[in-house]
Amino acid sequence: MNSIKLLISFLILGQTLLINAQSSLNGTITDSNNNPISGATVFLNTEPILFSITDTEGKYYLTNTPKGNYILSISYLGFKPINDNVSLNGNNTELSYNLESDLLSLHTVIITGNFTPTIQLESSTSVSTLNTKDLKQIVPQGTANLLQNIPGTFVDASAGEVFTRVYMRGISAAAEDDMGWYYVSLQEDDLPVSLVQHSYYGPDLFHRADLMTANVEALRGGSASITAMNAPGGVYNFISRQTNSKELTGEAQLQTGIKGEGNPYYRADAVLGSQLGNNWSFNAGGHYRHDEGARNTDFTFSKGGQFKFNLTKVNSRGYFKLYGKYLNDYTNRYNGVAATNWDNPEAAFGQDFNSSALLMPSYNASIPDGRYLEDGKTNRFNPSKGVHAKDLAIGLDLFQSLNNNWSIKNNMKFSTKNANWQTSISNAFVSLSDPTTYYLPSNGNPFPVGQIVFKNTRTGDEMARIDNSPIFAGSPINYLTESTLPNDAVLGTSTWYKDNDADEFMQQLTLLKTWDNHDFSFGFSTGISNTSVFTQGSFAFSTYENNPTMLEVTLENPGEPVLYLSDEHGVSNYGGLFFTNSRADVFQAATFVNDVWAISDNIQLDLGLRYESIYHKGSNDRSAPFTQNGGLDGDETTIYDNNILQPTGDRDSFNFNYNYLSYSAGLNIKLTEDASLFGRYSRGNKAPELNYYFNNFANVPIINAGEVQKIKQAELGLKSALKDFSFTTTLFWSELKNIGVSNFEFDDSTSSTFYTPIQFNNSQTFGLEWETIYNPIQYLTFRFNGVLQNPKARKWNIYDAAGSVDIADDSIINYSGNRLPFNPKLLFNLSAEFEKDKVSSFIKWKYTGKREGNVANAFQLAAYSVFDAGIGYQINKNLSARVLASNLLNSDGLANFFGANSFGANANGVTQDYINDNPDASFIVVPVLPRSTMLTLNYAF
Repeated sequence: MNSIKLLISFLILGQTLLINAQSSLNGTITDSNNNPISGATVFLNTEPILFSITDTEGKYYLTNTPKGNYILSISYLGFKPINDNVSLNGNNTELSYNLESDLLSLHTVIITGNFTPTIQLESSTSVSTLNTKDLKQIVPQGTANLLQNIPGTFVDASAGEVFTRVYMRGISAAAEDDMGWYYVSLQEDDLPVSLVQHSYYGPDLFHRADLMTANVEALRGGSASITAMNAPGGVYNFISRQTNSKELTGEAQLQTGIKGEGNPYYRADAVLGSQLGNNWSFNAGGHYRHDEGARNTDFTFSKGGQFKFNLTKVNSRGYFKLYGKYLNDYTNRYNGVAATNWDNPEAAFGQDFNSSALLMPSYNASIPDGRYLEDGKTNRFNPSKGVHAKDLAIGLDLFQSLNNNWSIKNNMKFSTKNANWQTSISNAFVSLSDPTTYYLPSNGNPFPVGQIVFKNTRTGDEMARIDNSPIFAGSPINYLTESTLPNDAVLGTSTWYKDNDADEFMQQLTLLKTWDNHDFSFGFSTGISNTSVFTQGSFAFSTYENNPTMLEVTLENPGEPVLYLSDEHGVSNYGGLFFTNSRADVFQAATFVNDVWAISDNIQLDLGLRYESIYHKGSNDRSAPFTQNGGLDGDETTIYDNNILQPTGDRDSFNFNYNYLSYSAGLNIKLTEDASLFGRYSRGNKAPELNYYFNNFANVPIINAGEVQKIKQAELGLKSALKDFSFTTTLFWSELKNIGVSNFEFDDSTSSTFYTPIQFNNSQTFGLEWETIYNPIQYLTFRFNGVLQNPKARKWNIYDAAGSVDIADDSIINYSGNRLPFNPKLLFNLSAEFEKDKVSSFIKWKYTGKREGNVANAFQLAAYSVFDAGIGYQINKNLSARVLASNLLNSDGLANFFGANSFGANANGVTQDYINDNPDASFIVVPVLPRSTMLTLNYAF
């Protein structure tokens, strides 16, 4: 166990104070091509341990080294570590080393999914890593898009950088739509990015990768049940850059490129690091980017950036690290594209799978805030703003070695977050002959009948004049002039204003004790979040076409006053579609204990328990329409403000506590120095997120707590690291119970939105994961990873509301035995990489197999392939250039399915009967992001 203690000191310490010295030790660390390795860690097992980090020339320096015999250890992600016995005689000594490639980093120490740092080959977990080189091969399109490179990870990043979905091993059922990170923990430096999730509020809002990211560790299932907070499905841990160079080192990176049909992209990254003296060191950096978007809109899709830092003080027993982040970023989300032909979807209504966005254009409206109508308060709304995410975080991480083989580690972080959404929600086809078009402006109060006039809000030009009275006799509308609206329809969309705030504190304290053949870890985790959410939705009139035009709509019957169905921006039914005003306090506490028992030199048993308690306390405001003759402004001709939802003064409170025990047991058998067999069984739990209260209880009391999902997982794997070929392969099984499922519905007869009653279901998945790398010659590398799985809805019911709030015609449909939606049976990445002298290149094939579009298995999303490629050139010692392309062949593969192309529809509404009855109907799909190409210049010093 002394070696484990040494590993703990090496990985968690990272650097230490040099005392009582007599001589120096220095040298150069290179790879098999004699290229210098920057950032390698070098340490000498003196007391205290001496550390150095190699600079850009691969050089390390250990000063004031004492006389004696020691072990010099050198490691860097992607290379096999070296442990060399050295004898120091008090003179200056130079020792240089050449590191051998560790193709899958199986000889590398990992921290994610383990309470103590562990060599991956010796662990009983499934962990994959992305190093700095891997990250630089990826076109920056968000956190989820980056994680597509992790074996076995299903990612839907078709909406852009946010509103993404990430899951693995069939642990997915509650992770659809706006809760895409439900089962997994997105972390920065071992702590979650955010403690809570609810609709349109997930961790991807507050995370961006840049040059401050050193590497990514991804834990699939297994020990996440005992090592992560309420995230039994896996962990994605982004680990920040840490350097201890005597001289100032860093990188500056400039990127420019085009996305989609020539939309420009610009980005600048920078990072710096150095010792400060007296055993202090710092790292700081960040990025700023300006992105016009992958699809065509009339506004900038994303802009903003972040700044991160860490400041470390080392003493003879450990370190203290202060770190922080400031994120201030705007981005948006893509909805879907209309399609026809259920068997082979094709873009409809002149739309295009590669370029159409169907988002409202930029405009500035002021919409009354339903909470403060008496005060006259309004909220500015501009759909081009998307989501404005801000996150200010400050943390403290410390490690100290104590006496008698004890050590302590404590990592804590405070953050204050805000996410303000101003965007379009839904982009459905609503026919001018559909009464919904005229009901939505005021919920039928009054219902406009007669001559409806549509004007361009920017120019004031009349675009169409119709008579809608024939629709009440079952006939289509009549155009009264030669001008018509595109597709004889309007875009069924809403102004989605949502404001989220959260103040959070989280902490993990771990005590470690090495005793004989045991490595004990125990401690506790805590998390506190004070969060609130306000949501308000209004209808908005715009044309149904690529690059929609906002429409001012009036009723102009001869001899009668003109009635304004929308304001001058096209916004209608102010705050009348939906209203949420909720708040919650969340407290999480967990105690854990883990023992890594070295039964023999080749057998290691890993046992862990976690008892977790999660407390939810909060309330939802009840709401009702504001009633006054003439609406809010008292003007009977402006009917767009007649139905604003406002609080009634009553609140529905919730106060529930969830307690559960999770456990995990793993066994690792070392077959050779380069191969091991491992197995693990885990039983985890997933407590409800806040959307359970915020979404499912509109104007009704919250009587019952949500159900805790029970998650069982088993895995059996083999790891092997040979000179030219390395692989891991894992058989896995997962079972989920108590999966709460509810659909978002729209009742066009009452113009109301609602969620259906929750149904609790079970699922089960069997599968095989693999990750391989083959290096047949020095300059050429092949990688192949993926998953083959069979995800099943073992017991599954869907509540069918029949499109109305009225429960008289409701029913429950049984889909037990069907395949789980969106989980492909086959998913893989295959790549080839070439690197010789100053030239490097790669090509990658990413394959996503056929998926079911809903649990009814009535509609299938076809398999698709995406190809990425890149080429780089090392111009000189410091300067390099790369050209990267994602989706090189501009695939229009379909990543998601939203159901029928009608306002308020959802995927589960499309049954086989529906398709049979509507063979020519249009529906909504979400294609993958189109081609992006990027030129990168990088200067390292």
